Amino acid sequence: MDALSPFNSPADAYVALGSNVGDRQQLLLQAIQQLSGRPDIEVLRVSGVYETDPVGYTDQPPFLNMAIAVRTTLSPLALLHVLLDTEQQLGRVRDIRWGPRTIDLDLLLYADVVMDGEELTLPHPRMMERSFVLVPLGDVIEQSHPLKEQVAAAAASALQDGKEGIMLWKIINWHSESGHFVS
Repeated sequence: MDALSPFNSPADAYVALGSNVGDRQQLLLQAIQQLSGRPDIEVLRVSGVYETDPVGYTDQPPFLNMAIAVRTTLSPLALLHVLLDTEQQLGRVRDIRWGPRTIDLDLLLYADVVMDGEELTLPHPRMMERSFVLVPLGDVIEQSHPLKEQVAAAAASALQDGKEGIMLWKIINWHSESGHFVS
C-alpha cells in the first residue's frame, strides 16, 4: 500500500489531542471542528477530556488530553499532513521536545496499517507507554479493535492507581459543543 495515495474506501483512524497553553478546552474543540469540517474526515466518537501531568519535560502546566475516532478517505500520510496543518493553524510552535503547546495531534492508529517511515510510524510507537493517550483512546476505540482489551486494561490500571497523573476533567457532548452531529 502506498501511504500517500487516496483510498477508495473509508478507513477508521484514531487521533490523540493535547493542549496545555491558552484556552486548552477551546483549542481541543477547534481542532476537532477543523477536522470534522473537512469532506474527507468524519469524526465518529469523541473521548472525555482528561487533565494530565506533563511527561518528559515536566516544568510546564498540566495538559488536557482526549482522543477521537475518525473515518477518512485520506491515506495515512495525507491524514498526518492534515493534522500537522491543523496544529500550525492553531498556533503550534515546536521549540522544546515534549514542551508546552497550544495543540498536539498524533495519529495513533490507522485501520490495520503497520508502517515505519521517516515521517510516520503506525501504530504510534509510544502510545502503549502513555496513560494520557491510552485512557482517552479507551473511550473511543471500537469494541472489535484488536487492541481494545489491551488499551482498556492499561487505561483502567492508570485511572485506578492514580499514580499516572491523569483524571477525568470534563465530558464533552460533541453534539451540543460543536453543532455537529455524529452518526
